[in-house]
Amino acid sequence: MAYFPTWRRATGNTVLPDEKLPPAAAVPMSLQHLLAMSGSTILAPLLMGFDPNVAVFFSGIGTLLFFFITGGRVPSYLGSSFAFIAVVIAATGFSGSGANPNIGVALGGIIAAGAVYALIGLIVMAAGAGWVEKLMPPAVTGAIGVAIGLNLAPVAVGQLKGSGAHMAIAFATVLCMAMVSAYGPQAIRRVAVLLALVFGYALVLILGNGAGLLPGIDFSSVAAAPWFGLPNFVKPEFNWQAISLIAPVAVVLVAENLGHIKALGSITGQNMDRYIGRGFLGDGIATMIAGSGGGTGVTTYAENIGVMAMTKVYSTLIFPIAAMIAIFLGLSPKFGAVLQTIPAPVLAGLAVSVFGLIASAMARIWVDNKVDFSDSRNLFTVGVALILGAGDFTVNIGGFALGGIGTSTLAALMLYQLLSIGRR
Repeated sequence: MAYFPTWRRATGNTVLPDEKLPPAAAVPMSLQHLLAMSGSTILAPLLMGFDPNVAVFFSGIGTLLFFFITGGRVPSYLGSSFAFIAVVIAATGFSGSGANPNIGVALGGIIAAGAVYALIGLIVMAAGAGWVEKLMPPAVTGAIGVAIGLNLAPVAVGQLKGSGAHMAIAFATVLCMAMVSAYGPQAIRRVAVLLALVFGYALVLILGNGAGLLPGIDFSSVAAAPWFGLPNFVKPEFNWQAISLIAPVAVVLVAENLGHIKALGSITGQNMDRYIGRGFLGDGIATMIAGSGGGTGVTTYAENIGVMAMTKVYSTLIFPIAAMIAIFLGLSPKFGAVLQTIPAPVLAGLAVSVFGLIASAMARIWVDNKVDFSDSRNLFTVGVALILGAGDFTVNIGGFALGGIGTSTLAALMLYQLLSIGRR
C-alpha cells in the first residue's frame, strides 16, 4: 500500500477520506473547518497569555505535519489544546489577563509534553494500541478530563471579579454561548465559542466605545500593525519544575486523540486503529514544533469531527487547505492585533463557559461508555482523582513539582490498575 492514498474524485453524497472535492467546493469546506476551530484556538492562547496569532500560525504548521506523518489518511485539524491551560497558568504564575511574561518557561514544558507524546506514539506504532486502552479505560480518561476542568475553576472565577459592568458583559457572553449551544441549528452550534466572542465584543463596542458606560476598546495597536510580517516568535526555556508540571499533560492528549481517531473510524466506516500510533506521533511532533516558537500545545479537535459528521465530507485533502489559510492569517500582524483587543470581560465569560464544558464534556465519557459507578474500583478511582485535581494537590520533591493535574492523572492511572488486581 502506498504511503499516501490516490485520491479519487467523489461521486456520492458521502465523501470518504481517500476521495477529493473539486476546488470550488474544497475551499469553502476548508474555511468551515477553520471557522469551527478558530474560536477555541484563539481563546486558549489568550487565556494562557500567549500570542493568538502565533498559535493560529502553528496550528496550520501542526496540521500539515499531522497530514504528512499520518500519510494523508486521518482527517483532522490540530488546534490549541485546552488541556495545557491549567498547568501553564500554574507553571508561569499567570494572572489571567494581558501577556504572560513567563511564556518561555511554559514553552519548555510544552516541548517536553510533546516529546513524551511522540515517544508514546512510537511505542504504539511498534506494539499496538491495546496497552493504551487497557491503561486508560473510560473511567480513568473521564476522571482526568473532569479534573482538568475543575482545576481551572479558580482561574475562571478570578477573571470574573471586577466592576458591575465587567460582570454583566461576562455573564451576557456566557448566556449567549449557552443559547447558541442549546437552540442554534447544528451548523451554528459548532461555532458557539466564536459567536459568543463576537457578541461580547459587540456589547463592549456599544456600551463602552459608544455609550461610555465601561472602558472601550483601544484600536491604536491595530492601526499601527502592518498587514504582513512574521509572528512574534518566543524562545523556550527549560525549567525542571515547569516541565514536571506540564509534561504529564501528554497522558491527557493520548486519551483525547485516541477517542478522536476511534470516533473518526466510526463515522467514516473505515477502521483507523492502525493509524493511532502515527496520530500520536504527529500530534507530539506538532506540539514540540509549536512550543519551540511560542505556540500552544496542539491536539485534534472534536469540533472538526462534528463538522465532518454533519457534512459527510471526510476528505483528508480539506485539511492542508485549511492549514495553509491558517498560516496565511498567522503571517498578518494586523490580524493578531485585532485578536489582542478582545476585552477582559468577554474572555472571563468565555473562560467560565469553556472550562465548565471541559468538565461536563469529559464526564460524558462515563455516560457514553456506561461506566458502572456501583463498582468501587470506578468510584474510588474517579473520586480520588477529582479531589486531587480540583484541590490542585501538588507534590514537591527537591526541585521537582507535580501539580494537581499531574497528581490527579497519576492517581487515576495507578489506583485503577491497583484495584484491578485479581479481576477481569
